[in-house]
Amino acid sequence: MKKKILLALAILLYLFFFIFPFSFDDKIQALVALVMIQILWVGKVFSLAYSSLLVMLLFSFHFFSYEETLTYFSSDVVWLLFATFIFSRAFIDTGLADRLSLSILKASRGASKALIFISFLLVFILSVLVPSNVGKASLLSSVLDSLIRSLNKINTTSNLAKSLFIGIVYLVPITGAFIATGASSTIYAYSLFSDAGHRIEYIEWILLFGVPIVVFSFFLWMVFILMFPPEKINKALLLELIEEKITELGKMSVNEQKMLAIMLLVLILWVTQSLHGYSIPLIGLLGACLTVFPKIGVWAWEDARKSVNWDIFLFFASTLMVSGMLLKTGTIDWLAGYLNAFLVTQTPVMIVLILVLLTSFMRVMFVNVLGFLAIMLPLALSLGSALDGVSSLTLAKAVFFAGIPGFFFITQSPVHIISYSYGHFTEKDLFRVGMVSCVLWIGVILGAFLFYW
Repeated sequence: MKKKILLALAILLYLFFFIFPFSFDDKIQALVALVMIQILWVGKVFSLAYSSLLVMLLFSFHFFSYEETLTYFSSDVVWLLFATFIFSRAFIDTGLADRLSLSILKASRGASKALIFISFLLVFILSVLVPSNVGKASLLSSVLDSLIRSLNKINTTSNLAKSLFIGIVYLVPITGAFIATGASSTIYAYSLFSDAGHRIEYIEWILLFGVPIVVFSFFLWMVFILMFPPEKINKALLLELIEEKITELGKMSVNEQKMLAIMLLVLILWVTQSLHGYSIPLIGLLGACLTVFPKIGVWAWEDARKSVNWDIFLFFASTLMVSGMLLKTGTIDWLAGYLNAFLVTQTPVMIVLILVLLTSFMRVMFVNVLGFLAIMLPLALSLGSALDGVSSLTLAKAVFFAGIPGFFFITQSPVHIISYSYGHFTEKDLFRVGMVSCVLWIGVILGAFLFYW
Protein backbone atom coordinates (compact mmCIF):
# COMPACT_ATOMS: atom_id res chain seq x y z
CA MET A 1 0.00 0.00 0.00
CA LYS A 2 2.83 2.39 0.93
CA LYS A 3 4.60 1.76 -2.38
CA LYS A 4 1.38 2.44 -4.33
CA ILE A 5 0.94 5.77 -2.56
CA LEU A 6 4.54 6.78 -3.25
CA LEU A 7 4.25 5.73 -6.89
CA ALA A 8 1.01 7.71 -7.27
CA LEU A 9 2.72 10.76 -5.74
CA ALA A 10 5.66 10.46 -8.14
CA ILE A 11 3.31 10.13 -11.13
CA LEU A 12 1.28 13.19 -10.05
CA LEU A 13 4.46 15.26 -9.69
CA TYR A 14 5.59 14.14 -13.14
CA LEU A 15 2.27 14.93 -14.80
CA PHE A 16 1.93 18.35 -13.17
CA PHE A 17 5.47 19.61 -13.67
CA PHE A 18 6.48 17.90 -16.92
CA ILE A 19 3.38 16.95 -18.95
CA PHE A 20 0.58 19.43 -18.24
CA PRO A 21 0.81 22.64 -20.35
CA PHE A 22 2.36 24.77 -17.62
CA SER A 23 5.63 26.60 -17.97
CA PHE A 24 8.13 25.88 -15.21
CA ASP A 25 11.71 26.99 -14.90
CA ASP A 26 14.36 24.32 -15.47
CA LYS A 27 15.52 24.69 -11.87
CA ILE A 28 12.04 23.98 -10.52
CA GLN A 29 11.75 20.93 -12.74
CA ALA A 30 15.19 19.79 -11.59
CA LEU A 31 14.15 20.00 -7.92
CA VAL A 32 10.89 18.16 -8.63
CA ALA A 33 12.84 15.48 -10.51
CA LEU A 34 15.13 15.20 -7.48
CA VAL A 35 12.12 14.66 -5.20
CA MET A 36 10.69 12.03 -7.58
CA ILE A 37 14.01 10.22 -7.70
CA GLN A 38 14.29 10.13 -3.91
CA ILE A 39 10.70 8.83 -3.67
CA LEU A 40 11.65 5.93 -5.96
CA TRP A 41 15.02 5.21 -4.33
CA VAL A 42 14.30 5.77 -0.64
CA GLY A 43 10.74 4.42 -0.81
CA LYS A 44 11.94 1.33 -2.70
CA VAL A 45 8.93 1.61 -4.99
CA PHE A 46 10.77 -0.54 -7.55
CA SER A 47 14.06 -2.40 -7.56
CA LEU A 48 17.11 -0.14 -7.57
CA ALA A 49 18.00 -1.08 -11.14
CA TYR A 50 14.52 -0.42 -12.54
CA SER A 51 14.25 2.90 -10.70
CA SER A 52 17.61 3.87 -12.19
CA LEU A 53 16.34 3.03 -15.68
CA LEU A 54 13.31 5.26 -15.06
CA VAL A 55 15.68 8.05 -14.02
CA MET A 56 17.56 7.50 -17.27
CA LEU A 57 14.31 7.89 -19.25
CA LEU A 58 13.25 10.99 -17.30
CA PHE A 59 16.56 12.71 -17.94
CA SER A 60 16.66 11.69 -21.61
CA PHE A 61 13.21 13.13 -22.31
CA HIS A 62 13.52 16.35 -20.30
CA PHE A 63 17.13 17.30 -19.51
CA PHE A 64 19.64 15.55 -21.80
CA SER A 65 19.63 13.95 -25.20
CA TYR A 66 19.59 10.16 -25.14
CA GLU A 67 23.15 10.14 -26.42
CA GLU A 68 24.24 12.42 -23.56
CA THR A 69 22.57 10.12 -21.04
CA LEU A 70 24.42 7.10 -22.40
CA THR A 71 27.78 8.83 -21.93
CA TYR A 72 27.36 8.47 -18.17
CA PHE A 73 27.46 4.68 -18.56
CA SER A 74 30.77 4.96 -20.40
CA SER A 75 32.35 7.04 -17.62
CA ASP A 76 35.68 5.64 -16.43
CA VAL A 77 34.54 5.56 -12.79
CA VAL A 78 31.48 3.48 -13.69
CA TRP A 79 33.83 0.86 -15.11
CA LEU A 80 36.07 1.21 -12.09
CA LEU A 81 33.05 0.20 -9.99
CA PHE A 82 32.49 -2.75 -12.34
CA ALA A 83 36.12 -3.80 -11.90
CA THR A 84 36.00 -3.54 -8.09
CA PHE A 85 33.03 -5.92 -7.95
CA ILE A 86 35.03 -8.61 -9.74
CA PHE A 87 38.31 -7.86 -7.98
CA SER A 88 36.93 -7.91 -4.42
CA ARG A 89 34.74 -10.99 -4.99
CA ALA A 90 37.72 -12.92 -6.35
CA PHE A 91 39.72 -11.96 -3.25
CA ILE A 92 36.97 -13.30 -0.99
CA ASP A 93 36.06 -16.42 -3.01
CA THR A 94 39.63 -17.71 -3.21
CA GLY A 95 39.71 -17.83 0.61
CA LEU A 96 42.59 -15.35 0.75
CA ALA A 97 40.40 -12.79 2.55
CA ASP A 98 39.58 -15.23 5.38
CA ARG A 99 43.21 -16.28 5.71
CA LEU A 100 44.44 -12.70 5.83
CA SER A 101 41.75 -11.64 8.32
CA LEU A 102 42.48 -14.46 10.74
CA SER A 103 46.23 -13.96 10.47
CA ILE A 104 45.86 -10.28 11.36
CA LEU A 105 43.50 -11.00 14.28
CA LYS A 106 46.09 -13.45 15.59
CA ALA A 107 48.36 -10.45 16.21
CA SER A 108 46.12 -9.46 19.15
CA ARG A 109 47.83 -12.21 21.20
CA GLY A 110 44.43 -12.97 22.73
CA ALA A 111 44.02 -9.69 24.66
CA SER A 112 40.50 -8.22 24.40
CA LYS A 113 41.54 -4.55 24.12
CA ALA A 114 44.16 -5.46 21.57
CA LEU A 115 41.58 -7.52 19.65
CA ILE A 116 39.39 -4.42 19.22
CA PHE A 117 42.40 -2.39 18.06
CA ILE A 118 43.55 -5.13 15.66
CA SER A 119 40.02 -5.46 14.26
CA PHE A 120 40.15 -1.74 13.45
CA LEU A 121 43.48 -2.26 11.72
CA LEU A 122 41.95 -5.12 9.75
CA VAL A 123 39.17 -2.82 8.52
CA PHE A 124 41.82 -0.44 7.14
CA ILE A 125 43.64 -3.24 5.33
CA LEU A 126 40.42 -4.60 3.87
CA SER A 127 39.47 -1.11 2.68
CA VAL A 128 42.43 -1.37 0.30
CA LEU A 129 41.74 -4.94 -0.80
CA VAL A 130 37.92 -5.12 -0.80
CA PRO A 131 36.46 -2.00 -2.49
CA SER A 132 32.95 -2.81 -1.27
CA ASN A 133 31.50 -1.78 2.08
CA VAL A 134 28.95 -4.59 2.02
CA GLY A 135 31.67 -7.12 1.17
CA LYS A 136 33.89 -5.92 4.02
CA ALA A 137 31.01 -5.88 6.51
CA SER A 138 29.91 -9.40 5.55
CA LEU A 139 33.43 -10.81 5.77
CA LEU A 140 34.30 -9.15 9.10
CA SER A 141 30.96 -9.94 10.72
CA SER A 142 31.22 -13.60 9.77
CA VAL A 143 34.78 -14.01 11.08
CA LEU A 144 34.22 -12.08 14.33
CA ASP A 145 30.86 -13.70 15.06
CA SER A 146 32.44 -17.14 14.88
CA LEU A 147 35.12 -16.12 17.38
CA ILE A 148 32.68 -14.41 19.78
CA ARG A 149 30.26 -17.35 19.85
CA SER A 150 33.09 -19.75 20.60
CA LEU A 151 34.39 -17.53 23.42
CA ASN A 152 30.88 -17.20 24.89
CA LYS A 153 30.92 -20.90 25.69
CA ILE A 154 33.58 -20.16 28.33
CA ASN A 155 32.73 -16.64 29.55
CA THR A 156 30.51 -13.65 28.67
CA THR A 157 31.89 -11.26 26.06
CA SER A 158 28.91 -8.93 25.48
CA ASN A 159 30.90 -5.68 25.79
CA LEU A 160 33.69 -6.98 23.57
CA ALA A 161 31.12 -8.01 20.98
CA LYS A 162 29.45 -4.59 21.09
CA SER A 163 32.76 -2.85 20.44
CA LEU A 164 33.68 -5.17 17.59
CA PHE A 165 30.33 -5.05 15.79
CA ILE A 166 29.54 -1.35 16.30
CA GLY A 167 33.10 -0.76 15.18
CA ILE A 168 32.16 -2.45 11.90
CA VAL A 169 29.12 -0.15 11.58
CA TYR A 170 31.23 3.00 11.92
CA LEU A 171 34.62 2.13 10.48
CA VAL A 172 33.66 0.18 7.36
CA PRO A 173 31.95 3.21 5.72
CA ILE A 174 34.55 5.67 7.05
CA THR A 175 37.57 3.65 5.94
CA GLY A 176 35.86 3.35 2.57
CA ALA A 177 37.17 6.90 2.11
CA PHE A 178 40.72 5.88 3.04
CA ILE A 179 41.64 5.24 -0.60
CA ALA A 180 40.12 6.45 -3.86
CA THR A 181 38.80 2.96 -4.68
CA GLY A 182 37.53 2.11 -1.18
CA ALA A 183 33.77 2.28 -1.84
CA SER A 184 31.26 3.35 -4.50
CA SER A 185 30.68 6.68 -2.72
CA THR A 186 34.44 7.33 -2.67
CA ILE A 187 34.78 6.45 -6.35
CA TYR A 188 32.01 8.97 -7.03
CA ALA A 189 33.77 11.67 -4.96
CA TYR A 190 37.06 10.95 -6.74
CA SER A 191 35.34 11.36 -10.11
CA LEU A 192 33.57 14.58 -9.10
CA PHE A 193 36.74 16.16 -7.71
CA SER A 194 38.62 15.24 -10.90
CA ASP A 195 35.88 16.67 -13.13
CA ALA A 196 36.01 19.89 -11.10
CA GLY A 197 39.73 20.22 -11.84
CA HIS A 198 41.03 18.78 -8.56
CA ARG A 199 42.90 15.70 -9.77
CA ILE A 200 44.11 13.71 -6.75
CA GLU A 201 46.54 10.82 -7.19
CA TYR A 202 46.32 7.55 -5.25
CA ILE A 203 48.96 8.29 -2.58
CA GLU A 204 47.86 11.92 -2.28
CA TRP A 205 44.30 10.74 -1.55
CA ILE A 206 45.53 8.50 1.28
CA LEU A 207 47.46 11.39 2.81
CA LEU A 208 44.54 13.82 2.53
CA PHE A 209 41.83 11.54 3.90
CA GLY A 210 43.71 8.75 5.64
CA VAL A 211 45.34 10.78 8.41
CA PRO A 212 42.06 12.20 9.85
CA ILE A 213 40.49 8.72 9.63
CA VAL A 214 43.39 7.18 11.55
CA VAL A 215 43.08 9.88 14.24
CA PHE A 216 39.34 9.26 14.58
CA SER A 217 39.83 5.50 14.74
CA PHE A 218 42.25 5.84 17.65
CA PHE A 219 39.81 8.02 19.59
CA LEU A 220 36.93 5.67 18.71
CA TRP A 221 38.92 2.78 20.16
CA MET A 222 39.27 4.69 23.44
CA VAL A 223 35.52 5.52 23.41
CA PHE A 224 34.69 1.83 23.15
CA ILE A 225 37.12 0.94 25.94
CA LEU A 226 35.43 3.49 28.23
CA MET A 227 31.79 2.91 27.27
CA PHE A 228 31.97 -0.87 26.83
CA PRO A 229 34.87 -2.05 29.03
CA PRO A 230 35.88 -5.35 27.38
CA GLU A 231 35.77 -8.47 29.50
CA LYS A 232 38.92 -10.41 30.23
CA ILE A 233 39.05 -13.41 27.98
CA ASN A 234 41.04 -16.60 27.89
CA LYS A 235 43.96 -15.55 25.69
CA ALA A 236 45.10 -19.07 25.03
CA LEU A 237 41.60 -20.11 23.98
CA LEU A 238 41.21 -17.20 21.55
CA LEU A 239 44.56 -17.90 19.92
CA GLU A 240 43.67 -21.58 19.74
CA LEU A 241 40.36 -20.75 18.03
CA ILE A 242 42.06 -18.51 15.48
CA GLU A 243 44.76 -21.06 14.79
CA GLU A 244 42.15 -23.77 14.40
CA LYS A 245 40.26 -21.76 11.79
CA ILE A 246 43.48 -21.01 9.90
CA THR A 247 44.28 -24.75 9.94
CA GLU A 248 40.83 -25.49 8.52
CA LEU A 249 41.72 -23.38 5.49
CA GLY A 250 44.70 -25.66 4.81
CA LYS A 251 47.81 -24.62 2.92
CA MET A 252 47.62 -21.57 0.70
CA SER A 253 46.12 -22.72 -2.58
CA VAL A 254 47.42 -21.92 -6.05
CA ASN A 255 44.45 -19.60 -6.63
CA GLU A 256 45.24 -17.71 -3.42
CA GLN A 257 48.83 -17.29 -4.55
CA LYS A 258 47.69 -16.02 -7.95
CA MET A 259 45.23 -13.62 -6.35
CA LEU A 260 47.91 -12.30 -4.02
CA ALA A 261 50.21 -11.65 -7.00
CA ILE A 262 47.44 -9.84 -8.92
CA MET A 263 46.57 -7.71 -5.89
CA LEU A 264 50.22 -6.74 -5.37
CA LEU A 265 50.56 -5.78 -9.05
CA VAL A 266 47.42 -3.61 -8.96
CA LEU A 267 48.45 -1.90 -5.70
CA ILE A 268 51.96 -1.20 -7.02
CA LEU A 269 50.52 0.33 -10.20
CA TRP A 270 48.07 2.45 -8.18
CA VAL A 271 50.81 3.68 -5.84
CA THR A 272 53.15 4.53 -8.73
CA GLN A 273 50.47 6.27 -10.78
CA SER A 274 52.46 9.51 -10.93
CA LEU A 275 55.31 7.65 -12.65
CA HIS A 276 53.47 5.75 -15.41
CA GLY A 277 50.42 8.01 -15.83
CA TYR A 278 47.79 5.26 -16.20
CA SER A 279 44.51 6.13 -14.48
CA ILE A 280 43.13 4.41 -11.39
CA PRO A 281 40.05 3.09 -13.31
CA LEU A 282 42.25 1.63 -16.06
CA ILE A 283 44.49 -0.19 -13.56
CA GLY A 284 41.41 -1.47 -11.73
CA LEU A 285 39.99 -2.91 -14.95
CA LEU A 286 43.36 -4.54 -15.67
CA GLY A 287 43.26 -6.26 -12.27
CA ALA A 288 39.70 -7.48 -12.82
CA CYS A 289 40.59 -8.91 -16.24
CA LEU A 290 43.67 -10.66 -14.87
CA THR A 291 41.50 -12.57 -12.36
CA VAL A 292 39.72 -14.20 -15.34
CA PHE A 293 42.67 -14.55 -17.76
CA PRO A 294 43.54 -18.21 -18.66
CA LYS A 295 46.34 -19.74 -16.56
CA ILE A 296 46.83 -16.46 -14.67
CA GLY A 297 43.31 -15.97 -13.34
CA VAL A 298 41.48 -17.59 -10.44
CA TRP A 299 38.01 -18.20 -11.89
CA ALA A 300 35.95 -18.32 -15.08
CA TRP A 301 34.09 -15.39 -16.59
CA GLU A 302 30.79 -17.17 -15.96
CA ASP A 303 31.47 -16.93 -12.22
CA ALA A 304 33.00 -13.46 -12.36
CA ARG A 305 30.02 -11.86 -14.05
CA LYS A 306 27.73 -13.13 -11.29
CA SER A 307 29.77 -11.10 -8.78
CA VAL A 308 28.78 -7.81 -10.44
CA ASN A 309 25.85 -6.13 -8.69
CA TRP A 310 24.14 -4.79 -11.80
CA ASP A 311 21.58 -2.90 -9.70
CA ILE A 312 24.35 -0.87 -8.05
CA PHE A 313 26.09 -0.52 -11.42
CA LEU A 314 23.00 1.14 -12.95
CA PHE A 315 22.33 3.12 -9.78
CA PHE A 316 25.88 4.48 -9.74
CA ALA A 317 25.56 5.72 -13.32
CA SER A 318 22.21 7.32 -12.50
CA THR A 319 23.74 9.23 -9.55
CA LEU A 320 26.26 10.70 -11.98
CA MET A 321 23.30 11.76 -14.12
CA VAL A 322 21.67 13.44 -11.11
CA SER A 323 24.79 15.50 -10.49
CA GLY A 324 25.05 16.33 -14.17
CA MET A 325 21.41 17.40 -14.31
CA LEU A 326 21.71 19.64 -11.24
CA LEU A 327 24.80 21.29 -12.70
CA LYS A 328 23.47 21.65 -16.27
CA THR A 329 20.22 23.29 -15.18
CA GLY A 330 22.04 25.66 -12.83
CA THR A 331 20.10 24.28 -9.86
CA ILE A 332 23.24 23.76 -7.78
CA ASP A 333 24.43 27.33 -8.31
CA TRP A 334 20.90 28.57 -7.59
CA LEU A 335 20.74 26.71 -4.27
CA ALA A 336 24.29 27.75 -3.48
CA GLY A 337 23.27 31.37 -3.99
CA TYR A 338 20.72 31.16 -1.19
CA LEU A 339 23.19 29.49 1.16
CA ASN A 340 25.90 31.90 0.11
CA ALA A 341 23.78 34.87 1.21
CA PHE A 342 23.73 33.40 4.73
CA LEU A 343 27.29 32.08 4.84
CA VAL A 344 29.09 35.04 3.29
CA THR A 345 29.20 36.88 6.63
CA GLN A 346 30.57 33.85 8.50
CA THR A 347 34.19 33.01 9.23
CA PRO A 348 35.73 30.06 7.32
CA VAL A 349 35.52 27.85 10.43
CA MET A 350 31.84 28.68 10.92
CA ILE A 351 31.14 28.01 7.24
CA VAL A 352 32.63 24.53 7.52
CA LEU A 353 30.91 23.85 10.85
CA ILE A 354 27.47 24.91 9.56
CA LEU A 355 27.76 22.77 6.42
CA VAL A 356 29.12 19.78 8.34
CA LEU A 357 26.26 19.99 10.85
CA LEU A 358 23.71 20.42 8.05
CA THR A 359 25.15 17.43 6.20
CA SER A 360 25.21 15.27 9.34
CA PHE A 361 21.60 16.15 10.12
CA MET A 362 20.39 15.46 6.57
CA ARG A 363 22.36 12.19 6.48
CA VAL A 364 19.97 10.78 9.11
CA MET A 365 17.12 11.07 6.60
CA PHE A 366 18.98 9.47 3.68
CA VAL A 367 19.48 5.71 3.60
CA ASN A 368 21.56 5.76 0.42
CA VAL A 369 24.90 7.51 0.89
CA LEU A 370 25.70 7.68 -2.82
CA GLY A 371 22.41 9.35 -3.73
CA PHE A 372 22.87 11.81 -0.87
CA LEU A 373 26.42 12.76 -1.87
CA ALA A 374 25.27 13.26 -5.47
CA ILE A 375 23.40 16.29 -4.12
CA MET A 376 25.71 17.54 -1.37
CA LEU A 377 29.12 17.36 -3.04
CA PRO A 378 28.28 19.45 -6.13
CA LEU A 379 26.62 21.95 -3.78
CA ALA A 380 29.75 22.14 -1.62
CA LEU A 381 31.98 22.65 -4.66
CA SER A 382 29.74 25.43 -5.92
CA LEU A 383 29.64 27.13 -2.51
CA GLY A 384 33.41 26.90 -2.12
CA SER A 385 33.99 28.65 -5.43
CA ALA A 386 31.77 31.57 -4.35
CA LEU A 387 32.94 32.04 -0.75
CA ASP A 388 36.12 33.70 0.45
CA GLY A 389 38.47 32.08 2.92
CA VAL A 390 37.73 28.44 2.06
CA SER A 391 38.52 26.57 -1.17
CA SER A 392 35.90 24.54 -2.99
CA LEU A 393 37.92 21.31 -2.60
CA THR A 394 38.43 21.80 1.14
CA LEU A 395 34.74 22.46 1.68
CA ALA A 396 33.80 19.43 -0.41
CA LYS A 397 36.21 17.24 1.58
CA ALA A 398 34.55 18.28 4.84
CA VAL A 399 31.05 17.63 3.44
CA PHE A 400 32.20 14.30 1.99
CA PHE A 401 33.48 13.18 5.38
CA ALA A 402 30.30 14.35 7.16
CA GLY A 403 28.06 12.52 4.68
CA ILE A 404 29.69 9.08 4.88
CA PRO A 405 28.88 7.56 8.30
CA GLY A 406 25.54 6.91 9.93
CA PHE A 407 25.99 7.03 13.68
CA PHE A 408 22.49 6.64 15.05
CA PHE A 409 20.15 4.15 13.37
CA ILE A 410 20.53 0.68 11.89
CA THR A 411 18.52 1.77 8.83
CA GLN A 412 21.21 4.22 7.72
CA SER A 413 23.04 1.76 5.45
CA PRO A 414 23.28 -1.93 4.49
CA VAL A 415 26.46 -2.17 6.58
CA HIS A 416 24.45 -1.29 9.71
CA ILE A 417 21.86 -3.95 8.93
CA ILE A 418 24.48 -6.65 8.27
CA SER A 419 26.34 -6.02 11.53
CA TYR A 420 23.14 -5.64 13.58
CA SER A 421 21.70 -8.90 12.22
CA TYR A 422 24.25 -10.91 14.23
CA GLY A 423 22.54 -9.77 17.45
CA HIS A 424 25.56 -8.51 19.41
CA PHE A 425 24.29 -4.97 20.06
CA THR A 426 20.95 -3.16 20.40
CA GLU A 427 19.64 -0.05 18.70
CA LYS A 428 19.99 1.71 22.06
CA ASP A 429 23.68 0.75 22.20
CA LEU A 430 24.23 2.14 18.72
CA PHE A 431 22.47 5.42 19.47
CA ARG A 432 24.24 5.90 22.80
CA VAL A 433 27.75 5.47 21.44
CA GLY A 434 26.70 7.26 18.26
CA MET A 435 26.06 10.51 20.14
CA VAL A 436 29.67 10.54 21.36
CA SER A 437 31.15 9.26 18.09
CA CYS A 438 29.30 11.83 15.96
CA VAL A 439 30.62 14.74 18.05
CA LEU A 440 34.09 13.20 17.86
CA TRP A 441 33.86 12.81 14.07
CA ILE A 442 32.75 16.42 13.60
CA GLY A 443 35.65 17.49 15.82
CA VAL A 444 38.09 15.53 13.66
CA ILE A 445 36.69 17.14 10.49
CA LEU A 446 37.10 20.63 11.96
CA GLY A 447 40.58 19.74 13.20
CA ALA A 448 41.55 18.53 9.72
CA PHE A 449 40.24 21.79 8.23
CA LEU A 450 42.10 24.00 10.70
CA PHE A 451 45.40 22.19 11.02
CA TYR A 452 45.81 19.71 8.16
CA TRP A 453 43.95 20.57 4.97
